Amino acid sequence: MNLWSRFRQGLERTRDALAESVGGALGLRGTVDAGTRQRLEDALIAADVGPATAERLIARAEQRMREDDVDLGTGLEREAASMLGASGAGFEPGSERPWVMMMVGVNGVGKTSLAGKLAARFAREGRRTLLIAADTFRAAATEQLEVWAERAAVEMVRGRDGVDPASVVHDGLSAALARAVEIAIIDTAGRLHTRHNLMEELGKVRRVCARVVPGAPHDVMLVLDATLGQNGLQQAREFQRTTPITCLAINKLDGTARGGAVLAIADQLGLPIRVAGLGEGIDDWEPFDPEAFARGLFESHTA
Repeated sequence: MNLWSRFRQGLERTRDALAESVGGALGLRGTVDAGTRQRLEDALIAADVGPATAERLIARAEQRMREDDVDLGTGLEREAASMLGASGAGFEPGSERPWVMMMVGVNGVGKTSLAGKLAARFAREGRRTLLIAADTFRAAATEQLEVWAERAAVEMVRGRDGVDPASVVHDGLSAALARAVEIAIIDTAGRLHTRHNLMEELGKVRRVCARVVPGAPHDVMLVLDATLGQNGLQQAREFQRTTPITCLAINKLDGTARGGAVLAIADQLGLPIRVAGLGEGIDDWEPFDPEAFARGLFESHTA
């Protein structure tokens, strides 16, 4: 199944909810009456787009309708794509060797499995990849990453349960340098954004990264769960307060009715969404595509 089909399938519940609320109004041209505008705003908010982003999206879509002589659905689709791509898109490691990415997020968002999936893709591309198991607190976390490392056919560095995660990262990046690794992915422990001591621990891990590999981590990817809607936006804001986040991954896009939250996240955080998780399999992710996502939300009016 190609990228467009995967996005469309994953966003079916969100798309159907929007279509049910506004129906044929997406095919309107010219001026959008106040009643239709209100129904559309309510539908977008119900899809977890959020009031501020919904209002901004509708206003920009109306302007697009006037400028390009398109219908409302097309205006929404084009402006959603613009909003989603404003901070950049695509996912490609940098030229640093090793290129180091640290993955962060709360418990249960699928961070460890995504680390394994990314490693598998890089390994298939012929890039020597190392997974670093810096989640030393969650029961069986290291074993879970080890399973993914085996599936991905990549090396892994682990420490004993309960040891300082920063020491595991130090050993892992030292090994990456010694083994001429191209890509090192650090899987950190899931942590509630309200636990300040755990959030501060991320700062320590970052400092260790920079001591071993100057400039590292080169990317800090915050993994969010699409099914949490606006709660994901709040999580991201809290993580940003303590950790310099450089990009986002949106997991569990396969079957959420709250996919509109991705628009709010892109609009209000100003961070590029690099990765979309679309299932449980090792290949069930794609580099985020703003146009495909926007079509997945609004395409049904022309289908």
